[in-house]
Amino acid sequence: MTYTGDVTVGGPADVRQLPELSIAKLAVGPFDNNAYLLRCAATGDGLLIDAAAEADRLLALVDEQPISTIVTTHQHGDHWQALEQVAKVTGAQVIAHPLDAPALPVEPARLVEHGDRITVGEVTLEVIHLRGHTPGSIALLYDGGATTKHLFTGDSLFPGGVGNTWDDAERFTQLYTDVTERVFDRLPDETWVYPGHGKDTTLGTERPSLPEWKARGW
Repeated sequence: MTYTGDVTVGGPADVRQLPELSIAKLAVGPFDNNAYLLRCAATGDGLLIDAAAEADRLLALVDEQPISTIVTTHQHGDHWQALEQVAKVTGAQVIAHPLDAPALPVEPARLVEHGDRITVGEVTLEVIHLRGHTPGSIALLYDGGATTKHLFTGDSLFPGGVGNTWDDAERFTQLYTDVTERVFDRLPDETWVYPGHGKDTTLGTERPSLPEWKARGW
C-alpha cells in the first residue's frame, strides 16, 4: 500500500485504491482541512466529504466525473467554505445532520441521523452521530467487507484525542462517551481513521490512550 494520508495544502491528493472504493484525500484552506473524495469502483459515482475550502481544487479533484453527494460532517465554517460553489457546479445533493444543518450556507437535500445509510454507487456508508464537538457532528463508516474498516471522523476524533469541546466538561463527557461506545467498543483496532485535519491514524494506535484522554478531560 502506497497510501499514507500525509497531505499538505497546495499539494496533490493521496489516493487509496480499495476493491470497491477509491479514497482521495486533499488538504485545503488556511486551517489545513481534509476533504475526501470517495468513488465507487463499479459505477464511478462519487461522494465528497467536507467541501471545506478552495472550490477550484476540489472541482479539479472531481475532474468532471459525476458526484452525487456532498456530506458535511459538522457546522463549523472551515468545513463548508466551498460547499455552495461545489454543490452548484456538480449538482450534488448536500447531506448533514439536522442539528447542524441550519448553520450551513446550502439547505441540505437530506438530513441523516445515527445509524442511517448513505450510498455512493454500490457502496454503503453508515452514519455515526458523535455529539460534543458540535451537536450534529457525524462520522461515516465504510465497512470494507473483508478488508480494513474505514472511518471518516470530521473533527470528533484525531490522532491523540477527541475533538475540541472548549473546556466544557459536559460536552467532553458526551463526546468521549460517544466515541468510546459508538466507535472503539464496536470497531476493531485495524479500523483506519480519516480525520478532518492532519494525519490519519488507526483505532489500535489510539485505543491505549483512552484512559489518559478521560483523565485529562480533552
